[in-house]
Amino acid sequence: MPNQLILGDNLALMREMASESIDLIYLDPPFFSNRHYETLWGDEGEIRSFEDRWAGGIDHYIAWLKERVFEMHRLLKPTGSIFLHCDWHADAYIRVYILDKIFGEKNFRNELTWKRKTGRGETNHKSKRFGACTDTIFFYAKSEESIFHSQFTFEAEGYSEYVAKFFKFVDEKGRKYRLADLSSPNPRPNLMYDYRGYKPPKNGWAISREKMTEWDKEGRLHFPKIATGRIQRKRYLDELKGKPIQNLWDDIELSAQSSERIGYPTQKPEALLERIILAASNQGDLVLDPFVGGGTTIVVADKLERRWIGIDQSVAAIKVSEMRLQKKG
Repeated sequence: MPNQLILGDNLALMREMASESIDLIYLDPPFFSNRHYETLWGDEGEIRSFEDRWAGGIDHYIAWLKERVFEMHRLLKPTGSIFLHCDWHADAYIRVYILDKIFGEKNFRNELTWKRKTGRGETNHKSKRFGACTDTIFFYAKSEESIFHSQFTFEAEGYSEYVAKFFKFVDEKGRKYRLADLSSPNPRPNLMYDYRGYKPPKNGWAISREKMTEWDKEGRLHFPKIATGRIQRKRYLDELKGKPIQNLWDDIELSAQSSERIGYPTQKPEALLERIILAASNQGDLVLDPFVGGGTTIVVADKLERRWIGIDQSVAAIKVSEMRLQKKG
């Protein structure tokens, strides 16, 4: 299926699409928040959608979103996942009344918290609450077969200090490394063996003789100068993946000065979509964004060699997305 940027009602369009044809869905639907702020482009298609979802308060909003998520569930392959972006105004309703009902509680994977920026309007002395500076992204799988690739970062707080402190050795090829213990934390009588004249630790080695020999041949062992010393493992800096990403995402932002800025009020950073797409899809997979907005999802999917479909009722949204794709090329 070729890449498609489609103008129209996502509900009607999704109903025409084949079941189990999509690998990953990211949606950033209009939030149940400031109603005036939600009309971003002001063209006919967006205003009509705006009026539909606000007709009857929170119940109507949830019903409006639920029938769309129902179609998304149908479209996903068994290996697929959905990431639904929302904020505090309706996140509890969305999880309980939409995602748990349609995807099932057992297919809940994460409630991701994205720190977008400092809070607005709650920072003065007269405020009656703490500032809100986070959004929620609900991550649900279609089934136990869903694709997931763990993500890592070198930008985590304290990680550079950790590297500087421990990776202080350099081998003959110029590779930095640290030394790591090779002794077992618990008694392992079956791994009590001498190796090249070095006695085993009190509880035995952490690895088998075969693995010890393999690492020796690969130059991954550090041998002390005295026979009473302890063999240690070399852990190379250039083989580190980084610190595993957890469910608090406070390392991604879209600053006012960013070159990504296109003037779209609810624009999301490319790094945010990159993390999601890399985690839950493979190259060549098909990514759907049914509320394409400023086009971030499809631009990132294209860069990462995924196929994509973007839908929006706003002519302006489609034009802006097309512009970003052309600029990328």
